[in-house]
Amino acid sequence: MADEDVPVAAESDSDDENGEAVEIDAIDEGVLFALQRDARNVTINEIATEVDVSPSTVRNRIDKMENAGVIRGYEPKIDYERAGFPLRLLFVCTSDPSARSSVAKNVLDIVGVVDITEMITSEHNLYIETIATSTSDLIRLTKELNEHGLTVHSSEIITRKYSQPWGHFEPKEPSSE
Repeated sequence: MADEDVPVAAESDSDDENGEAVEIDAIDEGVLFALQRDARNVTINEIATEVDVSPSTVRNRIDKMENAGVIRGYEPKIDYERAGFPLRLLFVCTSDPSARSSVAKNVLDIVGVVDITEMITSEHNLYIETIATSTSDLIRLTKELNEHGLTVHSSEIITRKYSQPWGHFEPKEPSSE
């Protein structure tokens, strides 16, 4: 099997959250759209056919966007309940705004924390998604969040989460004017 027939799967080393915006053209947008839909199974050749460029162009564009931090990784969508982790919670917290980013990075080390969203315009400025197995696990998570200097305002059980590829990267139909 040629390299271009292998599904795309690499990890970006870039962790620069405040990097400069990168210029993205229509080819990059087509590549990003294909990766958003199914990065695990789509091949370089399939993307090349969709975008109407050579496989080497697709590989070069992916490498460029990974190196620039545009593509920051490829993550599976896990059904935690089916994997034996029945409780998925969202903790709504407040952190001192001047320490919010460093606190968020430290909180990621807590066992069970899977995702943190920083909010800039709200008193409730950290949304922390966690996975737990029991009520005692939830109590432990709440205690550890408090030990990191967070005020926990609420914890909500997540039943489902929906997402889709951002449509901006979807190829546009040529205008027939």
